[in-house]
Amino acid sequence: MNQNRALKRLFDIFFSLAVIIFILSWLLPILVIIIKLESSGPGIFKQERSGRNNKPFWCYKFRSMRVNNISKQATKGDIRTTRIGAFMRRTSLDELPQFFNVLFGEMSVVGPRPHMLKHTEEFSLVIDQYMDRHFLKPGITGWAQVNGYRGEIKDHEQILKRVEYDIWYIENWTNTGDIKIILKTFINVIKGDENAY
Repeated sequence: MNQNRALKRLFDIFFSLAVIIFILSWLLPILVIIIKLESSGPGIFKQERSGRNNKPFWCYKFRSMRVNNISKQATKGDIRTTRIGAFMRRTSLDELPQFFNVLFGEMSVVGPRPHMLKHTEEFSLVIDQYMDRHFLKPGITGWAQVNGYRGEIKDHEQILKRVEYDIWYIENWTNTGDIKIILKTFINVIKGDENAY
């Protein structure tokens, strides 16, 4: 298990460095300027999420909404979303700053998606094995996400299926499996995902 963790961490470091150097080095300042020109506020949004062993960490994203005090998931047609924000969310560009979280060791490229602290508390009370998904570092993408369970959680069945996929991933993790999930994520981004909003 320790060897597997070491291999996963090594992959995370090289992959996140490649994204940061070859993509974010030029894309980050461009997007931050566009974001700030459209609406006042920071270009980067941070929110406390549940990490490995349920340890909280600051999760980074490009800000896709107008600054507000509403602490709830984005919904389809959410009036808080800016025009550039809607584009970034459709293309998953808003998630790119999380590669810094990966480099810092707080996240992995692939793993269960990190939830807001209040959602972790809420879901842990009603879903068996929910806390088991925190055995690994949270990911930018995951097995649940490439199988259609990403974005807004509308009902109990959706979070139940996400947890099932997350537990399956934890129990069946392989390096080649991670690469397949990453490739499938790219394909979904290109094709478009109806849950990306």
